[in-house]
Amino acid sequence: MTHPLVEQLRFARSEFSRGLRGVPEADGYRRLEPMNSIGWIVAHMAWHEQRYWLTRLAGTTPVPSVNEIAPNGGPATTPSLRAMLGAWKAITTAADPHLDRLDEQTMSGSLPGLPPRNTGSAVLRVTYHYWFHTGELMAIRQLLHHPRRPDFVGDIDAQAPYRAGGGL
Repeated sequence: MTHPLVEQLRFARSEFSRGLRGVPEADGYRRLEPMNSIGWIVAHMAWHEQRYWLTRLAGTTPVPSVNEIAPNGGPATTPSLRAMLGAWKAITTAADPHLDRLDEQTMSGSLPGLPPRNTGSAVLRVTYHYWFHTGELMAIRQLLHHPRRPDFVGDIDAQAPYRAGGGL
């Protein structure tokens, strides 16, 4: 059974993805300072997932380019949205089997690498990071006058309902 925190992470991912539907490639390059470009936001979330679940947890880095394009604290970049969506999908797909193995014991244990953090806190951090950048993404889309963008959180009751004992 998938850990409830992983279900919440996957729901945050799905809302992030829903927020990207219909964004034209050209708008993915645009940077409305001081906000990031949409392409950077996608690359940054790919970087974060790769860093925690693949590099730190599994000892592999399948898409090293995101480490240069959108690390935390790195310089602003405006990468291709299409390319970064491909990287994000490859990384999240590769991360899923590792997330599926997380249980209460591993959630309470240390995530390998620095900075020191337990695995459950890392899952929460990435989940909340998605919500932060989904908000930034929606603000950019509003400023760009995109039609048919999401205006509220999706169906959490069906996709990621509360489950007792999930550390929430």
